[in-house]
Amino acid sequence: MGTTQAAVDDAMRRALDLARRGPAHGPNPRVGCVILAPDHTTVLGEGWHRGAGTPHAEIAALADATARGHDTHGATAVVTLEPCNHTGRTGPCAQALLDAGITHVVHAIPDPGATSGGGADALRAAGVTVTSGTRADEALQLVHHWHHALTTGRPWVTLKTATTLDGRVAAADGTSRWITGPQARAHAHTVRADVDAIAVTTGTALADDPALTARAADGSLAAHQPVRVVVGHRNLPAGARLHGPGGELLHLRTHDVTAVLAELQAREVRPLLVEGGPALAAAFLAAGVVDEVHAYVAPVILGEGPAAVAPFGVSTIAAAPRWRTVATHRLGDDVLVVAGPTSQEH
Repeated sequence: MGTTQAAVDDAMRRALDLARRGPAHGPNPRVGCVILAPDHTTVLGEGWHRGAGTPHAEIAALADATARGHDTHGATAVVTLEPCNHTGRTGPCAQALLDAGITHVVHAIPDPGATSGGGADALRAAGVTVTSGTRADEALQLVHHWHHALTTGRPWVTLKTATTLDGRVAAADGTSRWITGPQARAHAHTVRADVDAIAVTTGTALADDPALTARAADGSLAAHQPVRVVVGHRNLPAGARLHGPGGELLHLRTHDVTAVLAELQAREVRPLLVEGGPALAAAFLAAGVVDEVHAYVAPVILGEGPAAVAPFGVSTIAAAPRWRTVATHRLGDDVLVVAGPTSQEH
């Protein structure tokens, strides 16, 4: 690897690290940017996107370069995502880079957005050298929820289950607290804090009276609270915990999974966590829209009680959806299995 190429690769690695400082939730992707001097030996500025409505990574990096007293004419911008080419909550980054005199842009992956994409072509048309593909796999993994939503037209769906060893989510008398232990429950709250929305049925809301909040280790509300989505026609009691502190409450009076996903996509929900109950899990599986499963398994055996997933049309083993194990984690006495379909977009 040549000196210049190595410097750009190092800058992209740094840009990815910067991008990870941005929020995992929200409608916008996590993006980082590093501005290199024309000879690629000096970092002139760096920045990352801090969430919807804040400056994009390129703008933040250019501002940092200005604050350091550097001239960016002839410089190279190394960005984890193709610079945007539209005016939304902020202005187009492609134009900002042109105005700053940037002559070379290196980006990891293209922007698939119908309105936000096209920055690379605009830059090339203005005479800027544009290079794509540096550390593309890492960059795509970093924004895969957002990328999935833009390319498929629906949120990334994670199905969460918490079961006994024999696959039960409650005892025969309906009791279900607590199947998993404190470490597994704490981990589940970290997942909630990284998603845009959590969905349950009205049946689960009425039976369990959940708060559907994301909580820190000390029990306080996490800084980010996902939208609490209740699917079904029945009314919620005025005193339900879902009306209490936490994220926005959204009651979708439908049983149509497609309608639920369309509404959430319109609200710019990127990752969606489906938590319960068995009927909702079955509906999402039957619709073929589950992208990942988080299966928490506790060393408990009940022998009877409701299963994690209601019947959804699989009558023979050959017809069962096959998944691949992405990761396993031991959480106290419990185990979390993270699984995805055998073929899926990342």
